[in-house]
Amino acid sequence: MSESSTSTAPAAFSYPGHGPNARIGVAICHGFTGSPLSVLPWARHLAAQGFAVSVPLLPGHGTHWRDLARKGWQDWYTSFETAYLDLAARTSDCYVAGLSMGGTIALRTAARHSVAGVAAVNPGLSFYDRRVRIVGLLKYFQRTTTPIQEENPTASTTDDGDYSLTPLAAVHQLRRLFSATFRDLPSVQAPTLVFKSDIDAVVPPSSLELLRRRLGSRDFRVVRLPHSGHVATLDADAPLIFEESVRFFLLHARSTTPPTAPSETP
Repeated sequence: MSESSTSTAPAAFSYPGHGPNARIGVAICHGFTGSPLSVLPWARHLAAQGFAVSVPLLPGHGTHWRDLARKGWQDWYTSFETAYLDLAARTSDCYVAGLSMGGTIALRTAARHSVAGVAAVNPGLSFYDRRVRIVGLLKYFQRTTTPIQEENPTASTTDDGDYSLTPLAAVHQLRRLFSATFRDLPSVQAPTLVFKSDIDAVVPPSSLELLRRRLGSRDFRVVRLPHSGHVATLDADAPLIFEESVRFFLLHARSTTPPTAPSETP
């Protein structure tokens, strides 16, 4: 889903790790139309704790909306999977994490690989966007590389991209990613931590319900974000995401001594 960021040019982020947490890796995936900028504070916080961190820039993202139509969901997924496998080869315990569509990609990665755990912020499996309800029909009548302007867009224009101007081809690819991940969810056995914003105008509550029904993991925890919108990694509850995710990563890592039990979900 659409994200916001600072005006810095989007680029991949990588940190090798240091100190006692250097053998713990966290691969983070940004969201639809976005870039690593929207998860950069999270990545930098983890790096400051000594974790090895990798945030790839997905193909077709972070530049112009037309580029989204030139790549498909399998290109997005493969790009992140490659980054995860590279990080996993250099660490003892490697987690996957993500924001919005990035959380969806992280979950699919966990279904296909033996990850140490999953941390997802507002992961998407369903839409609010009205275009998706008719995208299957519109593709026969309208060029799918042409964007459709929403009358009341659920996400505003940002430096990372404008979801209301994404081409139908890309929206259709996002729908396919959601469907593929939904099918794979029973294969996710790793501990899973999901952060869900109470004020989310992009991903509906039905995504969380779908995740509850299909997820294979028996270790599943949800942390509410009462004060943040969809891009919570840049919002008021970001410190809660940082704190709880660090605790989660340390708790389930084999290469460190587990910390004290996590605090109760707000």
